[in-house]
Amino acid sequence: MHANCPNCNLRYEKEPGNFYGAMYVSYGFSTAIFLITAFILYYVFDDPELNVYLISILVVAAVLFPFNFRYSRVIFLYLIWKS
Repeated sequence: MHANCPNCNLRYEKEPGNFYGAMYVSYGFSTAIFLITAFILYYVFDDPELNVYLISILVVAAVLFPFNFRYSRVIFLYLIWKS
């Protein structure tokens, strides 16, 4: 995220506790990633062992971490935005 607005040069500042809500959105993203990965493994690979589930979910979560980190904050800001 930019330190200042590119249009009006407004300095962005974090409010105390602002991103606690983003942690809830991130939790929802992570849960969705875990469940989707587990369902794909279950239906495509015909119920693999527990180790395959754990390793696959951890790899997919690690790959999608930048997406989760950035967009959970952005979606939370859109949720609390008041015009």
